[in-house]
Amino acid sequence: MPNVSLADFSREIAGLVAATAPAIAAVHARRHHASSAVHWRDGLFVAASETIETEDGITLTLPSGDTAPAEFVGRDPTTGIAILKSEAPAGAPALKSADPVEAGNLVIAVGRGDGSVLAGYGIVSEAGPAWRSMRGGLIDRRIRLSASLDGRAEGGAAIDARGGFVGLVLFGPRRRALVIPSETVERVAATLAEKGHMPRGYLGAGLHPVHQAGAHGAMVMNLEEGGPAQKAGLLLGDIVTSWDGEDIEGVRDVIRRLGPDSVGKTVALGLLRGGGPHRVEVTIGARPRS
Repeated sequence: MPNVSLADFSREIAGLVAATAPAIAAVHARRHHASSAVHWRDGLFVAASETIETEDGITLTLPSGDTAPAEFVGRDPTTGIAILKSEAPAGAPALKSADPVEAGNLVIAVGRGDGSVLAGYGIVSEAGPAWRSMRGGLIDRRIRLSASLDGRAEGGAAIDARGGFVGLVLFGPRRRALVIPSETVERVAATLAEKGHMPRGYLGAGLHPVHQAGAHGAMVMNLEEGGPAQKAGLLLGDIVTSWDGEDIEGVRDVIRRLGPDSVGKTVALGLLRGGGPHRVEVTIGARPRS
């Protein structure tokens, strides 16, 4: 293994952070502390949805130290992404996507406090295939970090050893750092910028979990008039036991399948009706905006 100068290594890391910092702003949209956001393009910033407590009175602290008002554009709670619009910092880059990372790869998280750049250093502790969040959002790759990060860095950029944009830094359960990969950010941000929201799948049925001997699933407790479930022929008391052949253990399993990519799809629901098996096909609708 070749000799590596710690001083040179340190300078390389600092250089990567400095090159990324012009794309990072601090966000003030919650009462107690700031978070971070990444300049996506044309004055649009990608931020962590959970850190945006208010949709009015949002301000950004730009790399110059100046503050600027930010307009709330939209959010997708299923992937944890929000979009804000403000003036782009002079010379703010649009970060280039990194190559797919693997477990063990070095990752640097770059955020911004009120008057300073924030940096965290760690490795990819897990890299895996696409997965669904508990709210049904499709995340193109699983990326978890082993890193100690300042809370204000949430919504900042995770970059690789070449300075490529790995994705958006979020905190998952128990404040464990994870990354929403760049391809998910690109897909969701483009939809939010155009529509202001992400379409969600919609059954039009109130469900209740069932865990009894011989019956596990989600019971239909009410049906919305003219909704997809009623049109498909579901009845009160039906127990949804499978979705396109995959077992349903409860309401949460149904919710996870009603992500944005489910809208317009026709799925086969396995049911228990009157104690016997039944099957219906339902075309998933788009959830009405409240």
